[in-house]
Amino acid sequence: MTEAGRYLRDGIAEIPVWNTGAPLEELEQSAAARGDGALAPMDTNENPLGPSPKAVEAMVRELTRVNRYPDGGCTFLARAVAARLGVGEDMIVFGNGGDNCLRLIAAAFLNQGDEVVVGHPSFLVYLMSSRIMGARPVSVPLRDHVHDLSAMRRAITDRTKLVFVCNPNNPTGTIVRKAELEAFLRDLPPHVLTVLDEAYFEFVSDPGYPNGLHYVEAGLPVIVLRTFSKLYGLAGLRIGYLVGAAPLIDSIRRVREPYAVSRVAQAGALAALEDREFVQRVLADNEEGKAYLRRELESLGCLVVPSHTNFLFVDLRGEAGEIAGALRERGVLIRPGAAWGLPTWARVTVGTREHNRRLLAEFGALKREG
Repeated sequence: MTEAGRYLRDGIAEIPVWNTGAPLEELEQSAAARGDGALAPMDTNENPLGPSPKAVEAMVRELTRVNRYPDGGCTFLARAVAARLGVGEDMIVFGNGGDNCLRLIAAAFLNQGDEVVVGHPSFLVYLMSSRIMGARPVSVPLRDHVHDLSAMRRAITDRTKLVFVCNPNNPTGTIVRKAELEAFLRDLPPHVLTVLDEAYFEFVSDPGYPNGLHYVEAGLPVIVLRTFSKLYGLAGLRIGYLVGAAPLIDSIRRVREPYAVSRVAQAGALAALEDREFVQRVLADNEEGKAYLRRELESLGCLVVPSHTNFLFVDLRGEAGEIAGALRERGVLIRPGAAWGLPTWARVTVGTREHNRRLLAEFGALKREG
């Protein structure tokens, strides 16, 4: 046992440290020093167009007030989001990004020894948040890159407290369809709470995709997660939110930090929400870039999973860690699949036109050299 280990809660030592890598600014400096030009960051599913100009203006104005604590309840933003979604303000709680929202769910509902059912591969924070609370994650393999809800239902026991369904799923970009999800929710025992992670909700255009809010409105034990990090380009502000029945949301508020969301983040999110013209531009650019990337990657011999998000899940037909390292030396960043136990796969964010062309050029050059 290490010196620190004697003080740790049970199970904490088994949780891996989340390594976000070198600072983006440092990587940009390295790329410039090598003469690679601007860095092409295509590894973290950020909005390559940045935030709405209206959001930037609102954030700049708010900077003069950062000597004051933020509104702990995010009152004005909650009103705007509630009106947009058609739900009560008491059904929404904001957190310091989607990751924080997931930890709040775990802190509010999980006891030592509870079980949590998750798909694999999926968003790794589900596992981390569960383990922090002493719960036991039960991973169920995806089927054809999609959550296998039938298998997940069979994995539920008397000790299961939470089920996480990432829809669309990160890292595969796939969706669970309405009929299947509704059958799954109807069949769950009453002691199980379902979390629908809809971080990429706004990117989906498939008519068979279910809106998780409908199940909240129907009174089912469902909590929906959404975020301003992806579509709205505010990942650096860390602002996500949960929607659920008022008693569930009230329980989450009890474990939430008093000032979880900064003044600047609230101002930026409120302005971004109203800039619909910018949102339409982001969605159109993403669809164009995604189709282009998929077509060209397939022409290079890769297997690409059809995606409903702003990223692609790609079998590179080689050691993805080595390929990602080589691309990084050329100023292009992608996310290799080792963290999910998939050594030949990578997650590739849809970038700007220039980013997309550069990725394809550098990857093509590596294949020719290799």
